[in-house]
Amino acid sequence: MDDQPFSPASIPIQRSLAGICFLAAPTEMAQASRERLVGLYGDTPFARADVVVALGGDGFMLETLHRTLSTDVPVYGMNCGSVGFLMNPFQEEDLKERLACAQDVELHPLRMSVVTRGGAVEEALALNEVSLLRQQRQTAKIRISIDGRVRLQELVCDGVLVATPAGSTAYNLSAHGPIVPLSANLLPLTPISAFRPRRWRGALLPATAEVMFEVLEPDKRPVAAVADFTEVRDVASVAVSEDRSVRTIILFDPDQGLSERIVAEQFTV
Repeated sequence: MDDQPFSPASIPIQRSLAGICFLAAPTEMAQASRERLVGLYGDTPFARADVVVALGGDGFMLETLHRTLSTDVPVYGMNCGSVGFLMNPFQEEDLKERLACAQDVELHPLRMSVVTRGGAVEEALALNEVSLLRQQRQTAKIRISIDGRVRLQELVCDGVLVATPAGSTAYNLSAHGPIVPLSANLLPLTPISAFRPRRWRGALLPATAEVMFEVLEPDKRPVAAVADFTEVRDVASVAVSEDRSVRTIILFDPDQGLSERIVAEQFTV
């Protein structure tokens, strides 16, 4: 964690700070940090909070953002974990000043609509990515359509994913997909260990695109679909599109916003 002091900018408070809710990951460090912060600033129940402070790593931050979807309650993360790409540096002092000066970033999730082999329909939201993954030893075979038009008749692979711009630095990047700035209004479509076509590296789709995945030979090559941490197994088809009717708000210290982090990540060696 970064223990450098924070110097709040001289700008007026723009959001209510009457109720801060502290949520912590179930780690010793995060729980101890929460105790100290509650002692300093008090604690408001989640249902009545004006702002949520999440203490943990990126995984816990993602869980917290899902809890605040469509509530308009912003989330300010402080790193008590490992990676902390979505988090601000941990510091106990001047928390209200940091919250007052924080920059808002509005994120919209992907909506995953799954039809299973048994005919059941399930839906889930993803702030990082929706991924399709082979369930067994054999590769998956998947047909990909964009806006009702078949673009790839058969992808033989370990899997394939659609990421949000915010999630383009997560699993998408590990699968060698492109990092996408928040302002680009693009969604990366990235194969995972593609065998055929071997040289296909994916595509960049407009944020308005509706993506349909159809699983070929599902009996022999079963596939699971995952939206962040919601998994559906034995899928027949998966539709993915951005849901602009749902949003979550994340807060960052000045000059440390998500857009800057996404650009900086492209120069990390």
